[in-house]
Amino acid sequence: MRFTFVGDSMTIGRAGDFTWRYRMWQHLDSVLGTPFEIVGPRSELYDTGTNTPVSYAYGAPDFPVGARAHLAGWGEGWLHMAPVIADTVSEHRTDVLLVSLGLIDLGFYTDSGQTALNARAFLAAARTANPHVKMVLLPVIPNIRAESDAPFAAECDHFNELLAKAVADLDDPMSPILLASRPPGYDIHRDTYDGTHPGPTGEHRLAAAFADAMHQAWGLGGPYTALP
Repeated sequence: MRFTFVGDSMTIGRAGDFTWRYRMWQHLDSVLGTPFEIVGPRSELYDTGTNTPVSYAYGAPDFPVGARAHLAGWGEGWLHMAPVIADTVSEHRTDVLLVSLGLIDLGFYTDSGQTALNARAFLAAARTANPHVKMVLLPVIPNIRAESDAPFAAECDHFNELLAKAVADLDDPMSPILLASRPPGYDIHRDTYDGTHPGPTGEHRLAAAFADAMHQAWGLGGPYTALP
């Protein structure tokens, strides 16, 4: 089974981070009863000193180089990933996509309606590369901006409604799509280091959202037990 992480700055992480990808790899390594691989075209972290994705300074020395693969980018969203996901799924023979996107789209690029259309284009493109691909999508977690920007907060809420509708419309037994729940108890003032990007507790909670969704819906793996 081959997993690909797709996301924005919350997923790629910055130099020195553990990343929720690492927490998810740890979980899969401990509970998955079948062989698995983490696959994707990138493996770097974002270097805030140069503002480029060139760092390999992961916070966890036991994170295997082969498990660091991803398709994530600082400042990238559904808008950027929809055109490249088919090639990624095809080239890396992805079986399961774990996707956390949308906040950057709504914050800088597109409104909720267009973002939802880009998400649908992403889902369709992934299936052209693998008609049996499974996908787990995380709803947007409003960041600190939403506390003082009511229109932005409303766009986040509306997009999550449209994303849920897309999942309901497009879910298929041959290529199932799950909408994960917002991580229970996720607090941007405690679980992030800047109101947006996850710190260690946030990383665990994000990984748990994906792990628990797959376990509950598909019986894949087991419940996430590493929450601090």
